Amino acid sequence: MLALLQRVTKATVQSNGETLGSIDRGLLIFLGFEKDDKKESVLKLVSKILKFRIFSDAEDKMNLSVRDIKGSILVVSQFTLAANTKDGNRPSFDTALKPVLAKEYYEFFLEELNKSGLHIEQGQFGADMQVSLMNDGPVTFILKY
Repeated sequence: MLALLQRVTKATVQSNGETLGSIDRGLLIFLGFEKDDKKESVLKLVSKILKFRIFSDAEDKMNLSVRDIKGSILVVSQFTLAANTKDGNRPSFDTALKPVLAKEYYEFFLEELNKSGLHIEQGQFGADMQVSLMNDGPVTFILKY
């Protein structure tokens, strides 16, 4: 399971000209699943994200979490994170989790994240989406579980 986190001042995801989700200050999370992923790992990832201290405190040190700042989170499914790019010039998606199970994990991730009480927005699983963002920093991290 891979999560690409971007600290943002704003982010929006659209599909077919319709806005699916939009946030101000918080995290934009691109989420991808691999064949060996387990549902239990979703719980660990959600916990890590909510506690991950990547927002600046009064002394401009990364010492606050999205929960601490009462930020928002926008989650976008992105199976291309699971691509194997080691060989050749074309990515292989053999390591990606099958869509039916990936959708189940994606929905479970959102359910668990919603328990945080934070403002959570989302894209549409499997849709062709356009994402706009204003990265703050820039600050970007990859979490692998």
